[in-house]
Amino acid sequence: MGLQGYGWLLLDGAKLTVLVGLSSMTIAIFLGLIASWGKLTSARFARGIASTYTTVVRGIPELVLILLVYYGIPTLIQDIASAAGVDLIIDLNPFTAGVGTIGFIYGAFATEVFRGAYLAVPKGQIEAARAMGMSTALTFRRITLPQMWRFALPGLGNVWMVLIKATALISVIQLPELMRNADIASRATRMPFTFYFAASLLYLLITIVSMLFQQKAESWANRGVRRS
Repeated sequence: MGLQGYGWLLLDGAKLTVLVGLSSMTIAIFLGLIASWGKLTSARFARGIASTYTTVVRGIPELVLILLVYYGIPTLIQDIASAAGVDLIIDLNPFTAGVGTIGFIYGAFATEVFRGAYLAVPKGQIEAARAMGMSTALTFRRITLPQMWRFALPGLGNVWMVLIKATALISVIQLPELMRNADIASRATRMPFTFYFAASLLYLLITIVSMLFQQKAESWANRGVRRS
């Protein structure tokens, strides 16, 4: 199956796809930790914001949000500025817009992963730590957070698997990731099956490598844990 000299284009796209995925996942984890705290806190205002965030984001298709952020928001701001007599042009960077939107979307899913992981930590261990005189911050750092990561790893792995496939949606905003480059190559050579199939194999390869890393991470996190 020849790639007509476009194999390098697919490899460049795959590299950018992985970079987009890692950058988005970093944002998703950060937002997930903050929003999970918001959903678990006793502060009603923080709970309301976190609940609204997860409900709204999970209820709107990813593609709609990507288009809204990249095309809709800049146009809205420019229209408002124009109405105020200000000549304003906003040109979002596709990478920044794509990474930010994907990270924002999957931060909502990471929120539920972290919330469940926190609730899975035995409350007796937290109470014992407090009884020994540990502060709330020290208890969280030494007792709660390490176990949260152990419980959260399987769920975060699933979030990553879905997120890396969702990066293909960024092709609609002209970012030259794997799907976009496969589309360019298929149009140039009129070989859509060849290049889309090659792209699917690269996505599968990324998934397989990710699964191997996840297994290693889970084994490391569960070292010394007694299995029943």
